[in-house]
Amino acid sequence: MAAVLATAASVLLAAGLVGATPGPASASSHREAPLIAGDPEVDNTDVYAFVSPERPGYVTFIANFSPFQEPNGGPNFYPFASDAAYNIYVDSDGDAKPDATFRFTFKDVDKRGGNTFLYTNGPVTSIDDENLLFRQTYTLQSSFHGEPFRTRVADAPVAPSRVGNAAMPDYTKLRDQATTTLSGGWKIFAGQADDPFFLDLRVFDLLYGGDLSEVGQDTLAGYNVNTIALQVPFKDVTLNGDVKRNPVIGLWSTADRAKVRITGSAAPLSPDAGRVQVSRLGNPLVNEVVVPAGLKDAFNALSPDKDASIPQVVNRVTDPEVPHLIQSIYKIPAPATPRNDLFEIFLTGLTTKANGPIKVNLNSQLNNADVKAATFRPSEMLRLNLSTPVTAKPNRLGVLGGDLQGFPNGRRLTDDVVDIELQALEGAAQTGKLVDALAAGDKVDANDHPFGDTFPYVAMPNTGAVNGGGTAGMSGAADDGHSDASAAPASSAVNAEPRQSSGESVPGMVMTAGGAAGAGGLIVGGMWWWRRRRGSANAPAASGPGFGGPDAGRPDPTQFL
Repeated sequence: MAAVLATAASVLLAAGLVGATPGPASASSHREAPLIAGDPEVDNTDVYAFVSPERPGYVTFIANFSPFQEPNGGPNFYPFASDAAYNIYVDSDGDAKPDATFRFTFKDVDKRGGNTFLYTNGPVTSIDDENLLFRQTYTLQSSFHGEPFRTRVADAPVAPSRVGNAAMPDYTKLRDQATTTLSGGWKIFAGQADDPFFLDLRVFDLLYGGDLSEVGQDTLAGYNVNTIALQVPFKDVTLNGDVKRNPVIGLWSTADRAKVRITGSAAPLSPDAGRVQVSRLGNPLVNEVVVPAGLKDAFNALSPDKDASIPQVVNRVTDPEVPHLIQSIYKIPAPATPRNDLFEIFLTGLTTKANGPIKVNLNSQLNNADVKAATFRPSEMLRLNLSTPVTAKPNRLGVLGGDLQGFPNGRRLTDDVVDIELQALEGAAQTGKLVDALAAGDKVDANDHPFGDTFPYVAMPNTGAVNGGGTAGMSGAADDGHSDASAAPASSAVNAEPRQSSGESVPGMVMTAGGAAGAGGLIVGGMWWWRRRRGSANAPAASGPGFGGPDAGRPDPTQFL
């Protein structure tokens, strides 16, 4: 274990984040750890994965970054980091290592020079309008089963930050032009969007004021994020390309920064210096409320295959802090420990093959027919059963609400993960019953703007000040989140020789001593939620609001360690 801790600490030191200090209250994975709070461009806020409702046989992944974007935050607004790599990983065989990697890297096209500070100098009516003085493009590379990276597209356009209705009178058109269709049926999008996560962040004020009086206010209403969305066929991400035999996948997203020297020297590093992971996200709220403060930075630097090697990780799952806080504040007894139901929900996925208390085969890779059980590794990631039929009328409580296509079987944009996780932490998945005293949750049950019903699904970015309303969420055209792939300009899709991108150096970055101390503690654990979807064809059906019961069995958490 000492070797794992040393590795995590060295990774954080190599990242070289400048002036990182703890920020204000965080949401989902917004500003959740001290170091990443000082580097918002690569702060991974939320990950979503769901079967594409209007496109059978395709799955959509959405990874959001750069939280709390005030719409009027000019003149530089909110670009993706051009010296970082943004990754989406998929594990189809359960060994907690990526079987598919999708890597996005960004490039600035800045025409302002010494002439102006403006982002635009006139109305922008197309993605390549000359009045758009700052723009970005990106390259998408993919690697399967550890093979060399292949460039799928280069210089694809990024939807710009939404400056306002005068500068961008028809933002829907800009989004459509930034939505690209590639060979093989892939669809991709990168650009600004309304933050789809919804909750009342006053949970940090003694769990909603100590008497549930501080609820009903969507703290993230009016804020934007940077979105990366990818839609691919099932066959590209399932084990052996066979969704019928192997319908379950796991996924997580990361951001990597270039390694830097801790000397303050501006000398560039060699091209082979590579990158290090500085942000990680699978299930929502894990690093916020499961992992203690001293371990948060280390968790962001860890890969999932190391989770089960760290006792602190497993212990935080089987004896989480939140139920004890609820018992102290609201006098609702905490469920008995060890919490083997949470071990199953967060670390293995729901399966009858690990002797867990939740007796259903839903979203563990162990349910895949071709998985080798001996190589399965418990780990924190978002797990999704692609064979679960799309729900005509989604229930915001997902599996707890009897909707097997909802969280924790993947995560849809409409899933109320705060209320779901609160109930799960209080034992609802084991008992099959919601905790009545907490049934209303935070009383924020939906996003402040509707989502689209076609790719990339996220709502249009807000305009107008968060503290003053204005025209938040409105667009010059229909603000429905729809995308028309035919409107997208041709980006330079290429068939390049397979290659792995190398990291750029970041000169002159110095880590503070306080930031380094956070890395020494070690890693984080916490796996939070579960996933829904129905099991494979040979799996028993699940029904009702929850899976367990008083006679459910207990797994041995050490059997895979």
